[in-house]
Amino acid sequence: MNQFLTKRPFLFFSLLLILKSALAYLVIFETPASWLWKPLLNELPFIWILFCLIEFFSAKRKILLYMIVNLLLTGLFFAVIMYYQYYGVIVTYHALDQVNQVTAVSNSVFSLLHPYYLLIFTDIVVLILMAFRNRNRKMWRNLGSLRMPKSVTTVVFVLSLSLCLFQVLPNRASMNEIKKAEEMGILNYEAFTLLADEKKEKPVDKEAITQQAVNELKGINEPADPQFHGAAAGKNLIIIQMESFQNFLIDLKLDGQEVTPNMNKLAHENFYFNKFYQQVGQGNTSDAEFVVNSSFYVPPHGAASGEYVDKELPSQPRLFEANGYDTATFHTNIVEFWNRGELYKALGWNRYYDQQFFGDEDKIFFGSSDEVLYRKTSEKLKEMDDSGKPFYAQLISLSAHHPFTIPERKYKMTLPERYEGTMVGDYVRAQNYADYALGQFIDTLKANGVWQNSLIVVYGDHVGLPKFSLDSKEAGLMKEIYGRDYDYSDMINIPLIIAGDGVTSPRTFDQVGGQVDVLPTVANLMGFSLDGQLHFGEDILNQPYNLLPQRYYLPSGSMISGEVLFIPGNDYDDGTQYPLKGTDSGSTDITEDEYRNALDLLRYSDSYIRQLPDREQPAE
Repeated sequence: MNQFLTKRPFLFFSLLLILKSALAYLVIFETPASWLWKPLLNELPFIWILFCLIEFFSAKRKILLYMIVNLLLTGLFFAVIMYYQYYGVIVTYHALDQVNQVTAVSNSVFSLLHPYYLLIFTDIVVLILMAFRNRNRKMWRNLGSLRMPKSVTTVVFVLSLSLCLFQVLPNRASMNEIKKAEEMGILNYEAFTLLADEKKEKPVDKEAITQQAVNELKGINEPADPQFHGAAAGKNLIIIQMESFQNFLIDLKLDGQEVTPNMNKLAHENFYFNKFYQQVGQGNTSDAEFVVNSSFYVPPHGAASGEYVDKELPSQPRLFEANGYDTATFHTNIVEFWNRGELYKALGWNRYYDQQFFGDEDKIFFGSSDEVLYRKTSEKLKEMDDSGKPFYAQLISLSAHHPFTIPERKYKMTLPERYEGTMVGDYVRAQNYADYALGQFIDTLKANGVWQNSLIVVYGDHVGLPKFSLDSKEAGLMKEIYGRDYDYSDMINIPLIIAGDGVTSPRTFDQVGGQVDVLPTVANLMGFSLDGQLHFGEDILNQPYNLLPQRYYLPSGSMISGEVLFIPGNDYDDGTQYPLKGTDSGSTDITEDEYRNALDLLRYSDSYIRQLPDREQPAE
């Protein structure tokens, strides 16, 4: 290896990086037959551009520069692999906003780390060890004098640059980021996203973004006399956001064991929406809080808690406050996590309760257990209820957080042996505990009278088991649960349950809904007018049709309507239709007009928020 490295560093490091890019292709792209030739065609030209620059301009310490480029590109390929394993998208520089969250979610990161991924760093360790051996130091110093002929370097550089442009230019307009990265090449795609400033896109004129325009894009008409209008008038509102809770858990039994008996009872005795879907982005749980409380869509890049908090957002807390309610939100982690302190100000919460209120009692993952969350919150809600002023409170559960390895003291069920030691098994056990804690909360509210005075809304915040994260055994367990292959529409399917004494009754709604629909649905039940408050959701108690744009966990342009999840290719024409609930009976394909309207809805939401007045900052 010394001889090859000494004489041909250009070829040596090219070979290393092609092998590493091939690993990334094997993990990410569903094209195993092309795992080698595509990296050669798509990645090698970009690599050679960098290496040619080293040959052009480096007379000393050339090998050090090769090693630095090798390290940087290796780190990039590794980041792409790991990010895809959870989010199912190609990481870009936009994700640098999340760097400060990595240490907090280190358990989640390590749970996705397959040991063979670390092989990508083997050569770097070996080269560093070689560099520090005394007999190699002279060789490494002299490598700078071994230059490629300038004419050869020039030809390789021009050819490589031409190939990169040939790969990038025809694929710039591709809607699907995964397909775009596959056709451009991962490195070209990363460079393209860095250089193409998407924020320069001209926003839609704010005057054109009206509720009528939004409703026309969604294809809905507001009923003159909506059902259930004011059915919960005067009641408190308690929204419970369940961490990573997917819809397949409802009525799930493993070898006869009921996994979530309390959620099952809620679903059977009240309004239950079984075709309800997440609409979160990079911010995950905090994005769910944003979407539910604003009825806007998440930003195209970054978390809403970072991108939109400089605005005074029209919101559910402000709507309730305008109607005479007190408002408060409860979360056992520190309020700085995901910049929630600023998010809560932008949404207009009267106050929040975080780790300072809950303490470190019975800690699981980032904060106190769900049992502590519910116990201390129930005491505070009783105080608020006794004040005589109605309230809106949101609770963010946390204990069933990825990677779902709750402590043994919290085990409430015995897993079948085949589920032990798998992420699916850990997930089921964590959700069983979360359901147990929720049951205690419900019992307490019923005992202290708060339940009878309140409308309760329960939903999952986001996917718990991304299909990209599952190994073959775990995918097999999911197939056992579903009776078919676990797919994209299953992954983003979360439950929505609405419960209230004298308001709801046992009923399952087949209407499609998303997190953006919570605000207008709750407003109808409370009898609140939304005149003058732009919202992108709809009252799913009164609308038979819905159009749900998706972002982040699925490629841009993905959407749900009717009985179908649509994922685009380069555009609409080569997209794929996935029937919801795993059946194609009665499914109707999504039309190109629906696809274009969904994209326009996202543009309208982004444009409207960007043009809102900046939030007033307190004087220092």
